[in-house]
Amino acid sequence: MSHYQPLERRVVTVPFVIMGVIALIGIYYLVERFIYGMGAVTNLNDGFPWGIWVVYDIVVGTALACGGYALAVTVYVFNKGRYHPLMRPALLASLLGYGLGGIGAVIDMGRWWQFYNLYLPWQMNFNSVMLEVGLCVTAYVIVLAIEFSPTVLEKFKADALLKKLNKVLFFVIALGILLPTMHQSSLGTMLIAMGWKVHPLWQTLHLQPFFAVLTAFTMGFAIVVFEASLSSVGFRRDPETHLLSGLGKIIVGLISVYLVFRFGELVVRGKLGLIFAGDFASLMFIIETALFAYPLAVLLSPRGRENARLLLFAAVSMLLAGSLYRFNAFLITMDPGPGYSYFPSLPEIMVTLGLVAIEIMIFLFVVKKFPVMPREERGAQSAA
Repeated sequence: MSHYQPLERRVVTVPFVIMGVIALIGIYYLVERFIYGMGAVTNLNDGFPWGIWVVYDIVVGTALACGGYALAVTVYVFNKGRYHPLMRPALLASLLGYGLGGIGAVIDMGRWWQFYNLYLPWQMNFNSVMLEVGLCVTAYVIVLAIEFSPTVLEKFKADALLKKLNKVLFFVIALGILLPTMHQSSLGTMLIAMGWKVHPLWQTLHLQPFFAVLTAFTMGFAIVVFEASLSSVGFRRDPETHLLSGLGKIIVGLISVYLVFRFGELVVRGKLGLIFAGDFASLMFIIETALFAYPLAVLLSPRGRENARLLLFAAVSMLLAGSLYRFNAFLITMDPGPGYSYFPSLPEIMVTLGLVAIEIMIFLFVVKKFPVMPREERGAQSAA
């Protein structure tokens, strides 16, 4: 018997319909974008050639989708098998997050119909950091699809094919650990390449790739805690606090390392005074740091790690902290030079919300129809 089960709940519910409306609005603006071009729906300009689509879908969205990556390292590298029940929901969220991140990258391309040039060796720009990111993200989506395929094979009882897949799955899992490490570090390298345009509080030079991977790990564990906590409430399942508490300890270690290196770099390079400059950048840094500090304070306490509600709050704070770190570095405090400013237009915001809504809708459908969630002996029906 499989250790996982479909929830077998009603798919079309009130939250599902609300997500559907948001998705349709986003699709409407997407159609306008593809017909009339970027200028018809975005506030992008020569100083800000990328906006909320790239920063959320690729820079932030891929980090939010690192739950599968973080758990794979924990389960398969550090041999912590007790976290295996959390793997399939995390893999599903990662597959959806990275898949829609790839779609978002195509949406943001000026000549989107020529996206295939990314995969043609004679068209590749080997001096571009984004080339490695694009190729790694594409490969990782394929890897995630293979890692998640046992769920589909179990659903359709393809036991023979599942047995063959299990013999080579270890190699796919190894790739699934390597690829995110590569492209997350490359996102940090992008900040190095941007030079003076990045505010000194976030331009940490050689530490950028390290911070990118570290925050991706932390956000990956936090999204697992967040999803599991919401699932237990929304689907009225038994809480998995005993597992999430262990992940809380890991998050404490990751945040501690991050903050030590983050502030250590500021001290060594003489930039600590910028925190107290009283300008917009210093305010954003303080908010970002507070969001990192809150989960650290909560999870250092055994009571905090064993309280499902506090665990959820800590996870939300961690997700906001990691997201704000990337938004600050790549967009909010970026200075392209005098005369340029950017704030996302309503269509840009709705397209982003529409993609998130589509991701949530697919997630709800799959967990209700496929064996994704850990099996439990009892469980009440929910309208979620």
